Amino acid sequence: MLVIDPSFNALRVFNSPIQRLHTGTLWAEGPAWCSQGRYLVWSDIPNDRQLRYIEDDGRVTVFRSPSNNSNGNTFDHQGRQISCEHRGRRVVRYEHDGSATVIADKYDGKRLNSPNDVVAHPDGSYWFTDPPYGLPSDGSGRELDRNHVFRFDPRDGSLTSVADDFEGPNGLCFSPDERRLYVAD
Repeated sequence: MLVIDPSFNALRVFNSPIQRLHTGTLWAEGPAWCSQGRYLVWSDIPNDRQLRYIEDDGRVTVFRSPSNNSNGNTFDHQGRQISCEHRGRRVVRYEHDGSATVIADKYDGKRLNSPNDVVAHPDGSYWFTDPPYGLPSDGSGRELDRNHVFRFDPRDGSLTSVADDFEGPNGLCFSPDERRLYVAD
């Protein structure tokens, strides 16, 4: 295990055993833990569904189908699920009543490429990557000519590009003190 930022050492999770919870997905991605519900949700992108592992009894159930080929998932600090949808080319927040709120689907009047991964910050903002992975390989349908990392501010509804020089921004996370953002390219 290579730890680049020593503040991650304080988390002491590196000796946890790896466990297989489920088989039968074509492409599993975007795991997110819901501490209130005590379950793990993740996306099975080509099967257009989200699955849920329930800690209490070890069951895996279909959580959301269809899911608009969702990819990255997280939970915000109010316990609401946030998902990136390739097919919808948007980021959505699922409210506690089950309704969906579109967080972002356009930037400068153009449709997003295919939001891929998302993280929530304690200040209420959501940060997400927008590579072309969910678009046809010939580039058809692409409206944004750059691959962005975005920040959405729910206080005023603004969407800001914080970086647009990535080849293919993918996963992202904050450092344990949440002052630094890491982006896999």
